Amino acid sequence: MRIGVDVGGTHTDAALLDGETLRASTKQLTSDDIASGVLAAVRTVLDAAGVAPAQISMIVLGTTQMTNAVVERQRLEAVGALRIGAQSSRALPVAAQWPADLRAHCVADSVMVDGGHEYDGSARIATDEGTLAEAVDAFLGRGVEAFAVTGVFATANPAAELAAAAVIRARAPQARIALSHQLGRIGLYQRENATLLNASLLRHAERVFSAFEAAFAELKLRCPLFISQNDGTVMTARFARQFPVLTFSSGPTNSMRGAAFLSGVADAMVVDVGGTTSDIGMLQQGFPRPSGSAVSVGGVLTNFRMPDVLALGIGGGSLVADDGSVGPLSVGRELPSRALCFGGEQRTATDVAVATGRISLGDRIPILAEGLSDRVATEIRRRFEHTIDKLKTEARELPLIVVGGGGFLVPDVLDGVSEVLRPEHADVANAIGAAFAQVSGEAEVAFAHRVRSRDEARAEAQAQAEARAIEAGAVPDSLKLVDVDETPMAYLAEPGSILATKVIGDVDVDRLGVHRDAR
Repeated sequence: MRIGVDVGGTHTDAALLDGETLRASTKQLTSDDIASGVLAAVRTVLDAAGVAPAQISMIVLGTTQMTNAVVERQRLEAVGALRIGAQSSRALPVAAQWPADLRAHCVADSVMVDGGHEYDGSARIATDEGTLAEAVDAFLGRGVEAFAVTGVFATANPAAELAAAAVIRARAPQARIALSHQLGRIGLYQRENATLLNASLLRHAERVFSAFEAAFAELKLRCPLFISQNDGTVMTARFARQFPVLTFSSGPTNSMRGAAFLSGVADAMVVDVGGTTSDIGMLQQGFPRPSGSAVSVGGVLTNFRMPDVLALGIGGGSLVADDGSVGPLSVGRELPSRALCFGGEQRTATDVAVATGRISLGDRIPILAEGLSDRVATEIRRRFEHTIDKLKTEARELPLIVVGGGGFLVPDVLDGVSEVLRPEHADVANAIGAAFAQVSGEAEVAFAHRVRSRDEARAEAQAQAEARAIEAGAVPDSLKLVDVDETPMAYLAEPGSILATKVIGDVDVDRLGVHRDAR
Protein backbone atom coordinates (compact mmCIF):
# COMPACT_ATOMS: atom_id res chain seq x y z
CA MET A 1 0.00 0.00 0.00
CA ARG A 2 1.12 3.53 -0.74
CA ILE A 3 0.06 7.07 0.10
CA GLY A 4 0.10 9.99 -2.33
CA VAL A 5 -0.01 13.57 -1.06
CA ASP A 6 -0.26 16.75 -3.10
CA VAL A 7 0.07 20.18 -1.51
CA GLY A 8 -1.67 22.96 -3.41
CA GLY A 9 -2.14 26.62 -2.69
CA THR A 10 -5.69 26.00 -1.47
CA HIS A 11 -5.99 22.30 -0.59
CA THR A 12 -3.77 19.45 0.56
CA ASP A 13 -5.01 16.15 -0.83
CA ALA A 14 -4.07 12.62 0.24
CA ALA A 15 -4.98 9.21 -1.14
CA LEU A 16 -4.23 5.74 0.25
CA LEU A 17 -4.11 3.00 -2.38
CA ASP A 18 -3.97 -0.75 -2.02
CA GLY A 19 -2.72 -1.90 -5.39
CA GLU A 20 -5.05 -0.08 -7.76
CA THR A 21 -7.86 0.22 -5.21
CA LEU A 22 -8.47 3.55 -3.50
CA ARG A 23 -8.98 2.76 0.18
CA ALA A 24 -9.35 6.32 1.48
CA SER A 25 -8.88 9.93 0.40
CA THR A 26 -9.19 13.40 1.87
CA LYS A 27 -9.12 17.01 0.75
CA GLN A 28 -8.14 19.53 3.43
CA LEU A 29 -7.25 23.19 3.47
CA THR A 30 -3.51 23.77 3.18
CA SER A 31 -2.03 24.91 6.48
CA ASP A 32 0.21 27.97 6.82
CA ASP A 33 3.17 25.81 7.87
CA ILE A 34 2.45 23.15 5.16
CA ALA A 35 3.80 20.25 7.27
CA SER A 36 0.96 20.14 9.81
CA GLY A 37 -1.61 20.06 7.01
CA VAL A 38 0.24 17.20 5.32
CA LEU A 39 0.38 15.24 8.56
CA ALA A 40 -3.33 15.82 9.20
CA ALA A 41 -4.18 14.56 5.71
CA VAL A 42 -2.01 11.44 6.07
CA ARG A 43 -3.40 10.69 9.50
CA THR A 44 -6.94 11.06 8.15
CA VAL A 45 -6.51 8.50 5.35
CA LEU A 46 -4.74 6.04 7.65
CA ASP A 47 -7.59 6.23 10.16
CA ALA A 48 -10.29 6.08 7.49
CA ALA A 49 -8.80 2.97 5.89
CA GLY A 50 -8.02 1.33 9.22
CA VAL A 51 -4.45 0.79 8.09
CA ALA A 52 -1.43 0.63 10.39
CA PRO A 53 1.60 2.79 9.46
CA ALA A 54 3.74 -0.34 9.13
CA GLN A 55 1.58 -1.50 6.21
CA ILE A 56 2.52 1.50 4.03
CA SER A 57 5.35 0.73 1.60
CA MET A 58 5.99 4.27 0.33
CA ILE A 59 4.81 7.88 0.49
CA VAL A 60 4.93 10.23 -2.49
CA LEU A 61 4.72 13.94 -1.76
CA GLY A 62 4.09 16.73 -4.24
CA THR A 63 4.90 20.16 -2.84
CA THR A 64 5.02 23.76 -4.04
CA GLN A 65 7.61 24.76 -1.44
CA MET A 66 10.47 25.24 -3.91
CA THR A 67 8.36 27.12 -6.44
CA ASN A 68 6.96 29.37 -3.72
CA ALA A 69 10.45 30.24 -2.50
CA VAL A 70 11.36 31.57 -5.95
CA VAL A 71 8.07 33.35 -6.59
CA GLU A 72 8.01 34.92 -3.12
CA ARG A 73 11.78 35.69 -3.11
CA GLN A 74 12.12 34.04 0.29
CA ARG A 75 14.35 31.34 1.83
CA LEU A 76 16.83 31.64 -1.06
CA GLU A 77 20.61 31.55 -0.59
CA ALA A 78 23.01 33.83 -2.48
CA VAL A 79 25.41 31.63 -4.45
CA GLY A 80 28.77 32.03 -6.10
CA ALA A 81 28.37 31.63 -9.87
CA LEU A 82 31.33 30.04 -11.66
CA ARG A 83 31.25 29.89 -15.45
CA ILE A 84 33.89 27.89 -17.32
CA GLY A 85 34.23 29.15 -20.87
CA ALA A 86 34.92 32.85 -20.57
CA GLN A 87 36.82 32.91 -23.85
CA SER A 88 33.59 32.48 -25.83
CA SER A 89 30.83 33.64 -23.49
CA ARG A 90 32.08 36.80 -21.77
CA ALA A 91 29.68 38.95 -23.79
CA LEU A 92 26.75 37.28 -22.02
CA PRO A 93 26.77 38.24 -18.32
CA VAL A 94 25.61 35.75 -15.72
CA ALA A 95 21.90 36.23 -14.84
CA ALA A 96 21.76 39.08 -17.34
CA GLN A 97 17.99 39.03 -17.84
CA TRP A 98 16.91 38.13 -14.32
CA PRO A 99 14.51 40.32 -12.35
CA ALA A 100 16.72 42.58 -10.23
CA ASP A 101 15.16 41.52 -6.92
CA LEU A 102 15.55 37.79 -7.61
CA ARG A 103 19.15 38.23 -8.73
CA ALA A 104 19.89 40.06 -5.47
CA HIS A 105 18.56 37.08 -3.50
CA CYS A 106 20.22 34.33 -5.55
CA VAL A 107 23.54 35.58 -6.94
CA ALA A 108 26.28 36.79 -4.59
CA ASP A 109 28.64 37.42 -7.52
CA SER A 110 29.92 35.72 -10.66
CA VAL A 111 33.35 34.80 -12.03
CA MET A 112 34.19 33.56 -15.52
CA VAL A 113 37.32 31.54 -16.29
CA ASP A 114 38.67 30.10 -19.52
CA GLY A 115 37.99 26.44 -20.25
CA GLY A 116 35.21 24.11 -21.34
CA HIS A 117 34.73 21.79 -24.30
CA GLU A 118 33.43 21.66 -27.85
CA TYR A 119 29.89 20.54 -28.66
CA ASP A 120 31.09 16.98 -29.30
CA GLY A 121 32.91 16.77 -25.95
CA SER A 122 36.41 17.29 -27.28
CA ALA A 123 38.83 19.51 -25.37
CA ARG A 124 38.55 23.20 -26.17
CA ILE A 125 40.99 25.02 -23.95
CA ALA A 126 42.53 24.13 -20.62
CA THR A 127 40.61 25.37 -17.58
CA ASP A 128 42.31 28.26 -15.82
CA GLU A 129 42.52 26.44 -12.49
CA GLY A 130 44.55 29.19 -10.84
CA THR A 131 41.88 31.81 -11.43
CA LEU A 132 39.21 29.28 -10.47
CA ALA A 133 40.87 28.55 -7.14
CA GLU A 134 41.28 32.27 -6.40
CA ALA A 135 37.60 32.84 -7.15
CA VAL A 136 36.53 30.02 -4.83
CA ASP A 137 38.73 31.36 -2.02
CA ALA A 138 37.28 34.84 -2.52
CA PHE A 139 33.72 33.53 -2.33
CA LEU A 140 34.47 31.55 0.81
CA GLY A 141 36.08 34.61 2.35
CA ARG A 142 32.81 36.48 1.87
CA GLY A 143 30.85 33.73 3.60
CA VAL A 144 29.40 32.19 0.43
CA GLU A 145 28.71 28.49 0.99
CA ALA A 146 26.77 27.54 -2.17
CA PHE A 147 28.12 27.40 -5.71
CA ALA A 148 26.65 27.07 -9.20
CA VAL A 149 29.14 25.73 -11.76
CA THR A 150 28.37 25.98 -15.49
CA GLY A 151 30.72 24.90 -18.26
CA VAL A 152 30.45 25.51 -21.99
CA PHE A 153 29.02 22.30 -23.55
CA ALA A 154 29.19 20.56 -20.18
CA THR A 155 26.33 18.28 -21.22
CA ALA A 156 28.69 16.83 -23.85
CA ASN A 157 31.63 16.54 -21.43
CA PRO A 158 31.28 17.35 -17.71
CA ALA A 159 35.00 17.03 -16.93
CA ALA A 160 35.55 20.76 -16.42
CA GLU A 161 32.59 21.07 -14.06
CA LEU A 162 33.63 18.02 -12.08
CA ALA A 163 37.17 19.40 -11.72
CA ALA A 164 35.77 22.72 -10.48
CA ALA A 165 33.60 20.89 -7.94
CA ALA A 166 36.71 19.06 -6.69
CA VAL A 167 38.46 22.42 -6.20
CA ILE A 168 35.52 23.70 -4.16
CA ARG A 169 35.23 20.57 -2.02
CA ALA A 170 38.97 20.57 -1.30
CA ARG A 171 38.57 24.02 0.27
CA ALA A 172 35.07 23.65 1.72
CA PRO A 173 33.92 20.02 2.14
CA GLN A 174 30.45 21.09 3.32
CA ALA A 175 29.81 23.51 0.46
CA ARG A 176 26.56 23.13 -1.49
CA ILE A 177 27.32 22.67 -5.19
CA ALA A 178 25.08 22.53 -8.26
CA LEU A 179 26.56 21.39 -11.59
CA SER A 180 24.81 22.39 -14.81
CA HIS A 181 25.35 19.14 -16.71
CA GLN A 182 23.10 17.38 -14.20
CA LEU A 183 20.19 19.75 -14.78
CA GLY A 184 19.70 21.53 -18.07
CA ARG A 185 20.19 20.98 -21.76
CA ILE A 186 22.77 22.24 -24.18
CA GLY A 187 21.91 25.99 -24.19
CA LEU A 188 24.43 27.77 -21.94
CA TYR A 189 22.39 30.67 -20.56
CA GLN A 190 19.17 28.81 -19.71
CA ARG A 191 21.15 25.87 -18.30
CA GLU A 192 23.14 28.26 -16.12
CA ASN A 193 19.92 29.87 -14.91
CA ALA A 194 18.51 26.51 -13.84
CA THR A 195 21.77 25.74 -12.01
CA LEU A 196 21.74 29.07 -10.17
CA LEU A 197 18.16 28.52 -8.99
CA ASN A 198 18.98 24.98 -7.92
CA ALA A 199 22.05 26.03 -5.93
CA SER A 200 20.08 28.82 -4.26
CA LEU A 201 17.44 26.32 -3.10
CA LEU A 202 19.75 23.58 -1.77
CA ARG A 203 19.78 24.77 1.85
CA HIS A 204 16.01 25.30 1.88
CA ALA A 205 15.43 21.88 0.32
CA GLU A 206 17.48 20.19 3.01
CA ARG A 207 15.36 21.80 5.72
CA VAL A 208 12.02 21.13 4.03
CA PHE A 209 12.54 17.48 3.17
CA SER A 210 14.21 16.72 6.50
CA ALA A 211 11.20 18.26 8.25
CA PHE A 212 8.80 16.10 6.26
CA GLU A 213 10.80 12.96 7.01
CA ALA A 214 10.86 13.79 10.71
CA ALA A 215 7.12 14.47 10.71
CA PHE A 216 6.32 11.16 8.99
CA ALA A 217 8.56 9.38 11.46
CA GLU A 218 6.36 10.78 14.25
CA LEU A 219 3.46 8.90 12.66
CA LYS A 220 5.66 5.79 12.76
CA LEU A 221 5.79 5.71 8.96
CA ARG A 222 9.17 4.11 8.28
CA CYS A 223 8.71 3.65 4.52
CA PRO A 224 10.69 5.61 1.91
CA LEU A 225 9.64 9.16 1.10
CA PHE A 226 9.52 10.11 -2.59
CA ILE A 227 9.04 13.57 -4.04
CA SER A 228 7.07 14.34 -7.20
CA GLN A 229 8.99 15.95 -10.02
CA ASN A 230 7.81 17.93 -12.98
CA ASP A 231 7.76 15.23 -15.66
CA GLY A 232 5.12 13.13 -13.92
CA THR A 233 7.58 10.84 -12.14
CA VAL A 234 9.15 10.74 -8.68
CA MET A 235 12.56 10.88 -7.02
CA THR A 236 13.86 9.94 -3.60
CA ALA A 237 14.01 12.59 -0.91
CA ARG A 238 17.81 12.33 -1.09
CA PHE A 239 17.73 13.03 -4.84
CA ALA A 240 15.28 15.91 -4.31
CA ARG A 241 17.72 17.50 -1.87
CA GLN A 242 20.26 17.68 -4.71
CA PHE A 243 17.83 18.84 -7.42
CA PRO A 244 15.01 20.85 -5.81
CA VAL A 245 14.22 22.69 -9.07
CA LEU A 246 12.87 19.42 -10.46
CA THR A 247 9.86 19.82 -8.16
CA PHE A 248 8.70 22.94 -10.05
CA SER A 249 5.24 22.40 -11.61
CA SER A 250 4.93 18.94 -10.06
CA GLY A 251 1.34 19.63 -8.96
CA PRO A 252 -0.16 19.80 -12.47
CA THR A 253 1.80 16.73 -13.57
CA ASN A 254 0.49 14.73 -10.61
CA SER A 255 -3.03 15.66 -11.65
CA MET A 256 -2.38 14.63 -15.25
CA ARG A 257 -0.96 11.26 -14.26
CA GLY A 258 -3.93 10.75 -11.93
CA ALA A 259 -6.32 11.70 -14.71
CA ALA A 260 -4.77 9.08 -17.01
CA PHE A 261 -5.07 6.40 -14.31
CA LEU A 262 -8.65 7.23 -13.31
CA SER A 263 -9.99 7.58 -16.86
CA GLY A 264 -7.94 4.87 -18.58
CA VAL A 265 -7.22 7.38 -21.37
CA ALA A 266 -3.54 7.87 -22.26
CA ASP A 267 -3.85 10.57 -24.94
CA ALA A 268 -6.04 13.51 -24.00
CA MET A 269 -6.14 17.01 -22.60
CA VAL A 270 -6.42 17.43 -18.84
CA VAL A 271 -7.71 20.38 -16.85
CA ASP A 272 -7.08 20.52 -13.09
CA VAL A 273 -9.37 23.12 -11.51
CA GLY A 274 -8.24 24.30 -8.10
CA GLY A 275 -9.28 27.14 -5.85
CA THR A 276 -7.34 29.84 -7.69
CA THR A 277 -6.32 28.57 -11.13
CA SER A 278 -7.05 25.92 -13.73
CA ASP A 279 -3.98 24.14 -15.12
CA ILE A 280 -4.46 22.66 -18.60
CA GLY A 281 -1.99 20.22 -20.13
CA MET A 282 -1.68 17.44 -22.69
CA LEU A 283 -1.25 13.73 -22.01
CA GLN A 284 0.87 11.71 -24.42
CA GLN A 285 1.09 7.97 -23.73
CA GLY A 286 -0.05 8.65 -20.17
CA PHE A 287 2.63 11.26 -19.40
CA PRO A 288 2.52 15.08 -19.55
CA ARG A 289 3.72 16.53 -22.82
CA PRO A 290 7.01 18.37 -22.14
CA SER A 291 7.44 21.97 -23.15
CA GLY A 292 9.29 22.42 -26.42
CA SER A 293 10.76 25.80 -25.50
CA ALA A 294 12.50 27.56 -22.65
CA VAL A 295 10.24 27.95 -19.62
CA SER A 296 10.19 30.97 -17.34
CA VAL A 297 10.28 30.32 -13.58
CA GLY A 298 9.85 33.41 -11.43
CA GLY A 299 10.87 35.54 -14.41
CA VAL A 300 13.95 33.42 -15.23
CA LEU A 301 14.33 31.45 -18.48
CA THR A 302 15.39 27.82 -17.95
CA ASN A 303 15.77 24.79 -20.22
CA PHE A 304 15.42 21.84 -17.88
CA ARG A 305 12.44 19.54 -18.30
CA MET A 306 9.10 21.17 -17.60
CA PRO A 307 5.55 20.16 -18.57
CA ASP A 308 3.70 22.07 -21.26
CA VAL A 309 0.98 23.45 -18.99
CA LEU A 310 -1.08 26.61 -19.39
CA ALA A 311 -2.51 28.29 -16.29
CA LEU A 312 -5.90 29.96 -16.47
CA GLY A 313 -6.94 32.34 -13.69
CA ILE A 314 -10.23 30.61 -12.97
CA GLY A 315 -10.85 28.49 -9.87
CA GLY A 316 -13.50 27.75 -7.30
CA GLY A 317 -12.50 30.76 -5.24
CA SER A 318 -12.23 33.22 -8.15
CA LEU A 319 -14.02 36.50 -7.52
CA VAL A 320 -16.91 37.39 -9.85
CA ALA A 321 -17.50 41.00 -10.93
CA ASP A 322 -20.84 42.57 -11.83
CA ASP A 323 -20.05 42.37 -15.55
CA GLY A 324 -19.53 38.59 -15.32
CA SER A 325 -15.74 38.61 -15.46
CA VAL A 326 -14.10 35.88 -13.35
CA GLY A 327 -10.73 36.06 -11.55
CA PRO A 328 -7.82 36.25 -11.47
CA LEU A 329 -8.24 37.40 -7.86
CA SER A 330 -9.39 34.58 -5.60
CA VAL A 331 -10.28 33.96 -1.98
CA GLY A 332 -8.23 30.74 -2.27
CA ARG A 333 -8.26 28.60 0.83
CA GLU A 334 -10.54 31.12 2.60
CA LEU A 335 -13.47 29.99 0.43
CA PRO A 336 -15.31 28.26 3.36
CA SER A 337 -15.42 31.53 5.28
CA ARG A 338 -15.66 34.22 2.57
CA ALA A 339 -17.94 32.77 -0.13
CA LEU A 340 -21.63 33.74 -0.14
CA CYS A 341 -22.81 30.13 0.02
CA PHE A 342 -20.94 29.71 3.31
CA GLY A 343 -22.24 32.95 4.82
CA GLY A 344 -19.39 35.19 3.68
CA GLU A 345 -19.48 38.44 1.72
CA GLN A 346 -17.44 37.62 -1.40
CA ARG A 347 -19.14 36.49 -4.63
CA THR A 348 -17.12 33.64 -6.12
CA ALA A 349 -17.32 31.26 -9.07
CA THR A 350 -18.45 28.57 -6.62
CA ASP A 351 -21.40 30.76 -5.57
CA VAL A 352 -22.53 31.01 -9.19
CA ALA A 353 -22.29 27.22 -9.55
CA VAL A 354 -24.36 26.73 -6.38
CA ALA A 355 -26.96 29.28 -7.50
CA THR A 356 -27.38 27.54 -10.87
CA GLY A 357 -27.55 24.04 -9.37
CA ARG A 358 -24.26 22.71 -10.79
CA ILE A 359 -23.11 21.80 -7.28
CA SER A 360 -24.52 21.74 -3.76
CA LEU A 361 -22.24 23.38 -1.19
CA GLY A 362 -22.56 25.51 1.91
CA ASP A 363 -25.64 26.36 3.91
CA ARG A 364 -27.36 28.88 1.65
CA ILE A 365 -28.11 29.52 -2.02
CA PRO A 366 -26.70 32.88 -3.20
CA ILE A 367 -29.07 35.34 -4.84
CA LEU A 368 -27.53 36.74 -8.04
CA ALA A 369 -28.43 39.73 -10.19
CA GLU A 370 -30.55 38.91 -13.24
CA GLY A 371 -28.45 37.64 -16.12
CA LEU A 372 -25.23 37.39 -14.11
CA SER A 373 -25.05 33.59 -14.15
CA ASP A 374 -25.40 33.58 -17.95
CA ARG A 375 -22.63 36.18 -18.33
CA VAL A 376 -20.36 34.15 -16.04
CA ALA A 377 -21.08 30.91 -17.92
CA THR A 378 -20.30 32.59 -21.25
CA GLU A 379 -17.06 34.08 -19.91
CA ILE A 380 -15.86 30.80 -18.38
CA ARG A 381 -16.63 28.84 -21.55
CA ARG A 382 -14.90 31.44 -23.76
CA ARG A 383 -11.72 31.42 -21.69
CA PHE A 384 -11.53 27.63 -21.43
CA GLU A 385 -11.98 27.28 -25.19
CA HIS A 386 -9.33 29.93 -25.87
CA THR A 387 -6.80 28.21 -23.60
CA ILE A 388 -7.53 24.78 -25.06
CA ASP A 389 -7.02 26.16 -28.56
CA LYS A 390 -3.62 27.53 -27.55
CA LEU A 391 -2.60 24.16 -26.11
CA LYS A 392 -3.53 22.01 -29.10
CA THR A 393 -1.05 21.40 -31.91
CA GLU A 394 -3.55 19.88 -34.33
CA ALA A 395 -7.10 20.62 -35.44
CA ARG A 396 -8.73 17.32 -34.47
CA GLU A 397 -10.90 17.20 -31.38
CA LEU A 398 -9.54 15.43 -28.30
CA PRO A 399 -11.12 14.26 -25.04
CA LEU A 400 -10.81 16.57 -22.03
CA ILE A 401 -10.42 14.92 -18.62
CA VAL A 402 -11.64 17.16 -15.80
CA VAL A 403 -10.08 16.76 -12.35
CA GLY A 404 -9.68 18.87 -9.22
CA GLY A 405 -12.08 20.13 -6.60
CA GLY A 406 -13.35 22.93 -8.86
CA GLY A 407 -14.10 20.69 -11.82
CA PHE A 408 -17.77 21.65 -11.70
CA LEU A 409 -16.79 24.97 -13.34
CA VAL A 410 -15.85 23.27 -16.63
CA PRO A 411 -18.75 23.26 -19.16
CA ASP A 412 -20.01 19.91 -20.41
CA VAL A 413 -19.57 20.98 -24.06
CA LEU A 414 -16.56 22.87 -25.43
CA ASP A 415 -15.38 23.65 -28.95
CA GLY A 416 -12.34 21.57 -29.90
CA VAL A 417 -13.22 18.85 -27.36
CA SER A 418 -14.63 15.49 -28.45
CA GLU A 419 -16.01 14.69 -24.99
CA VAL A 420 -15.66 15.92 -21.42
CA LEU A 421 -14.70 13.09 -19.04
CA ARG A 422 -15.29 13.36 -15.28
CA PRO A 423 -13.83 10.19 -13.71
CA GLU A 424 -14.72 9.00 -10.21
CA HIS A 425 -12.44 10.40 -7.48
CA ALA A 426 -11.40 13.23 -9.83
CA ASP A 427 -11.27 15.66 -6.90
CA VAL A 428 -8.14 13.91 -5.55
CA ALA A 429 -6.57 12.95 -8.89
CA ASN A 430 -3.38 14.82 -7.95
CA ALA A 431 -2.79 12.66 -4.87
CA ILE A 432 -3.63 9.49 -6.82
CA GLY A 433 -1.24 10.52 -9.59
CA ALA A 434 1.51 11.05 -7.05
CA ALA A 435 0.95 7.62 -5.53
CA PHE A 436 1.20 5.83 -8.88
CA ALA A 437 4.16 7.71 -10.29
CA GLN A 438 7.25 5.95 -11.63
CA VAL A 439 10.89 7.04 -11.78
CA SER A 440 12.55 8.60 -14.82
CA GLY A 441 15.99 9.52 -16.08
CA GLU A 442 16.99 11.81 -18.94
CA ALA A 443 20.26 12.46 -20.75
CA GLU A 444 21.46 14.46 -23.72
CA VAL A 445 24.46 13.79 -25.95
CA ALA A 446 25.86 16.04 -28.68
CA PHE A 447 27.91 14.34 -31.38
CA ALA A 448 29.62 15.01 -34.70
CA HIS A 449 28.46 12.62 -37.41
CA ARG A 450 32.00 12.00 -38.63
CA VAL A 451 33.26 11.03 -35.16
CA ARG A 452 30.64 8.47 -34.12
CA SER A 453 27.43 6.99 -35.36
CA ARG A 454 23.90 7.81 -34.29
CA ASP A 455 23.55 4.38 -32.70
CA GLU A 456 26.68 4.93 -30.59
CA ALA A 457 25.43 8.30 -29.41
CA ARG A 458 22.00 6.87 -28.63
CA ALA A 459 23.53 4.04 -26.61
CA GLU A 460 25.59 6.52 -24.59
CA ALA A 461 22.61 8.78 -23.96
CA GLN A 462 20.44 5.84 -22.92
CA ALA A 463 23.13 4.54 -20.55
CA GLN A 464 23.40 7.97 -18.91
CA ALA A 465 19.61 8.24 -18.62
CA GLU A 466 19.39 4.78 -17.04
CA ALA A 467 22.11 5.64 -14.53
CA ARG A 468 20.24 8.78 -13.51
CA ALA A 469 16.97 6.87 -13.18
CA ILE A 470 18.59 4.28 -10.93
CA GLU A 471 20.11 7.06 -8.82
CA ALA A 472 16.66 8.62 -8.54
CA GLY A 473 15.22 5.34 -7.20
CA ALA A 474 14.26 3.09 -10.14
CA VAL A 475 14.39 -0.71 -10.31
CA PRO A 476 17.21 -1.39 -12.83
CA ASP A 477 15.46 -4.33 -14.52
CA SER A 478 12.24 -2.34 -15.03
CA LEU A 479 13.74 0.47 -17.09
CA LYS A 480 12.41 1.06 -20.58
CA LEU A 481 13.22 3.69 -23.17
CA VAL A 482 10.17 5.92 -23.77
CA ASP A 483 11.51 8.84 -25.78
CA VAL A 484 14.35 9.59 -28.22
CA ASP A 485 14.65 13.05 -29.72
CA GLU A 486 17.31 14.09 -32.23
CA THR A 487 17.90 17.75 -33.08
CA PRO A 488 20.32 18.68 -35.88
CA MET A 489 22.76 21.45 -34.95
CA ALA A 490 22.79 24.19 -37.57
CA TYR A 491 25.55 26.63 -38.50
CA LEU A 492 28.37 24.13 -38.04
CA ALA A 493 31.20 23.44 -40.47
CA GLU A 494 30.40 19.74 -40.27
CA PRO A 495 27.14 17.88 -39.51
CA GLY A 496 26.25 17.27 -35.87
CA SER A 497 23.20 16.52 -33.74
CA ILE A 498 21.89 16.59 -30.19
CA LEU A 499 20.32 13.32 -29.12
CA ALA A 500 18.11 13.26 -26.00
CA THR A 501 16.70 10.13 -24.36
CA LYS A 502 14.28 9.40 -21.52
CA VAL A 503 13.74 6.17 -19.62
CA ILE A 504 11.03 5.19 -17.13
CA GLY A 505 11.14 2.54 -14.41
CA ASP A 506 9.30 1.28 -11.34
CA VAL A 507 10.11 2.52 -7.85
CA ASP A 508 12.70 0.35 -6.10
CA VAL A 509 11.13 0.32 -2.64
CA ASP A 510 13.11 -2.72 -1.42
CA ARG A 511 16.48 -1.17 -2.25
CA LEU A 512 15.68 2.18 -0.69
CA GLY A 513 14.44 0.91 2.66
CA VAL A 514 13.22 3.21 5.41
CA HIS A 515 13.55 7.01 5.61
CA ARG A 516 16.92 7.08 7.29
CA ASP A 517 18.41 4.75 4.66
CA ALA A 518 16.92 6.74 1.76
CA ARG A 519 18.96 9.73 2.86
